Amino acid sequence: MDRKPLGKVVMLQGTGSSVGKSLLVTGFCRVFAQDGYMVAPFKAQNMSRNSGVTPDGLEIGRAQVAQAEAAGIEPSVEMNPILLKPEADSRSQLVAMGKMRGTIHSMQFADRHHRRKVLWPYVTNSLDTLRRQYDIVVIEGAGSPAEINLRAGDIVNMAVALYADAPVFLIGDIDKGGVFASLYGTHALISDEERNLVKGFIINKFRGDVRLLEPGLGQIEGLTGVGVTGVVPYFTDVYVPEEDSPREARRSGFAGQDGHVEVAVVALPHIANFDEFDPLAMHDGVRLRYVREAEEFGDPDLVVLPGSKVTIADMDFVRDSGIEDRIRGHLWNGRALIGVCGGMQMLGNTIHDPDGIESDKAMVEGLGVLDLDTRFIGEKLTTRTEGRIVGERGLLSGAVGMSVSGYEIHVGVTESDDGASRAMETADGSAALGYADRTGRVFGTYVHDLFKNKAFADSIVGNVARMKGLKQPDESEPFSQEAEFDKLAAYLRKHLDMKAVYGAMGLSS
Repeated sequence: MDRKPLGKVVMLQGTGSSVGKSLLVTGFCRVFAQDGYMVAPFKAQNMSRNSGVTPDGLEIGRAQVAQAEAAGIEPSVEMNPILLKPEADSRSQLVAMGKMRGTIHSMQFADRHHRRKVLWPYVTNSLDTLRRQYDIVVIEGAGSPAEINLRAGDIVNMAVALYADAPVFLIGDIDKGGVFASLYGTHALISDEERNLVKGFIINKFRGDVRLLEPGLGQIEGLTGVGVTGVVPYFTDVYVPEEDSPREARRSGFAGQDGHVEVAVVALPHIANFDEFDPLAMHDGVRLRYVREAEEFGDPDLVVLPGSKVTIADMDFVRDSGIEDRIRGHLWNGRALIGVCGGMQMLGNTIHDPDGIESDKAMVEGLGVLDLDTRFIGEKLTTRTEGRIVGERGLLSGAVGMSVSGYEIHVGVTESDDGASRAMETADGSAALGYADRTGRVFGTYVHDLFKNKAFADSIVGNVARMKGLKQPDESEPFSQEAEFDKLAAYLRKHLDMKAVYGAMGLSS
């Protein structure tokens, strides 16, 4: 029986972390999809606290969810078979094929035999599966392929390129400085066999007139034999979810402006899925900032406690940093507070971890502003969720019956002794998804991505504006992620030689 030929592959690697690999993979997926190809993203190993859920309830990196969306397909676990979710400087939760497999320490993960024997089969099987299903697979590397202390156990960079015989385009970030040295040094430190796969350099985040670079472009090609496939400008007018940690620009010291609702998100040390608040940041009636210490707290109208990968440690941070006292003063002044996932757990009375799932503390007291108690037991819940609003006061005023969708990723069961009222429930009414206090000014939920529900976001902003005594803000313009992906694709078509990219894969553009 004839088997369908494997799909083509192209790989984007970088001279280091945060050079723009995830963003450019997203753009490549969009370009290929626009050109009529069935395309999928792939990243063998991701390290991020930002994750999403596939339709079948499996957990993968958030960046791969966004890349799949750009490709016009549903995400699958094969797109990110290994996910490391940092819990401390030397410890991460290991998620393999979408399921939590326990905790792994940095020295254990550095063991090349462990990686090659235990984890490598997940990588190859997943990539092969995608190549049987799609015309093109866009592969993303991690960090740099020239980390000489880690190369022996590589399962994400050149090892993948060699396995798939993938043409590689190496990305350098000129905004950091030293881009030509980074490209040259990376090229020099990989093996001859690996160098043969490098088909072009991409210079990312350039500011200014590209003619200033032209002498360097020729010299780097003369030194390495590899040409520059394109120079991508530094742009700020395209929104694509980020892989990990909020952009520095989001921690501006903004102090509320007249006519706008000011939202402060507490930037917990182990913040997870921070990008779910981006729809609020883009709302016409909102000014949003991230708060990392008590002195930055200011006088916001709405405070958000986000999700956390290590809830008990982050609860200690909120208390020890003085942010807890600021939150109590904020509530005393009649303002509003939202907790999402781990943030909701912190709003409760107690958080129990009797089995040491995430902490060596068996119990920690929460803020006690919602009559809830949480216990970490059982397996992690990962699911997409459909719900409806049943709360009637405060933040949820006027939203009763509103349908919302999102996803849940958490360990723990949260219960109320009727001191907190059910404010959000599953579509069939069988289970609570969120709670509110008697005033409705404090609301907690396990559901991520709620603010992507435009009607819900508009309702929350409108209610906070009313509490502040502002006139109701005009409805924000509908946000279109599809349009943002198209803008990104247009940038890449303009600034990259996509004909050369197609040619490296053996395809015509």
